[in-house]
Amino acid sequence: MNVRNLQGPALVLSLLSLLWIIVIVGLFALKPSVLSAGTITTVLQFSTILALVSLGQGMVILAGGAGIDLSVGGTVSLSAVLGMLAVKAGLSPFFLPLVCIGTGTALGAFNGVLVTKLRILPLIATLGTFFVYSGVALSLTGGSAQSGVPDWLLWWGRGVLAGIPVPFLTITIPAFAIAGVVLAWTSWGRWVYAMGFNERSARLVGIPVDRTRLILYSLSGALAGAAALFSLAWLGSGRPNIGQNLELESLTAAMLGGIAILGGRGGVGGVFAAVILLVTLKTGLLQLNVNTVWQVGIVGALLIFVLLADRFSQSWR
Repeated sequence: MNVRNLQGPALVLSLLSLLWIIVIVGLFALKPSVLSAGTITTVLQFSTILALVSLGQGMVILAGGAGIDLSVGGTVSLSAVLGMLAVKAGLSPFFLPLVCIGTGTALGAFNGVLVTKLRILPLIATLGTFFVYSGVALSLTGGSAQSGVPDWLLWWGRGVLAGIPVPFLTITIPAFAIAGVVLAWTSWGRWVYAMGFNERSARLVGIPVDRTRLILYSLSGALAGAAALFSLAWLGSGRPNIGQNLELESLTAAMLGGIAILGGRGGVGGVFAAVILLVTLKTGLLQLNVNTVWQVGIVGALLIFVLLADRFSQSWR
């Protein structure tokens, strides 16, 4: 791997750590009770959905080609709803994880087909499927939550081990660890970086660009399906609006985590740190009784700031 690709993530992690410390100190000064063991557990619990979705989003962007997946929120909502409707229709609850992740994979693959086979601009393709997936989730349920999550899944989704949520330990950390190893130490990972750095050159040297991009969109969908499964296990119902604002937050986490908007630069470690920072900030604002509308506005402002910083850094280089 290029030395610059190794140095960049290290710098991003350092900056995010500094920002996180600043946020913690600021929240503690305003409300000391924010820093409690319960708050840490809550932050990690809320981080699980966003982290899984942001991981998929980050890998899609990393591969370049104007790659982006704005459908992640709709994919989470529809996967959760279809999983619960399948159980209500008579499917064994033990197949619920397979249904959620399988549905997410299929929806992600459909995005990949639109982008790689039909050559639709990713921004337009995934924006369209976001509305389709979200609309179908709402129409199938009439906007109401679908209850009936099995007890064994609730035990997993709400379990805590030494203050750390069990899903965070068993699905979030392994997912990021595997993605980090694959991107840093395998040929396939080097293909992803090569595509983002210069897609034309990647095609000329024989890298299967379209197939790789299709796989990345499918992986993004699979991770969104895993996030949907966790939402069922944590909340105890399939909610058609559970994916609301995830497209904005996951994009912000990917950009804040050091992944270049044009691809070819960044790493998943930065995305992981950015998710923790964002959720810590939102949780603190919630405990300070800051309106959720302002929270969304702050996330949007962060996204603009990161894009401007990336543009200025490119100009400087």
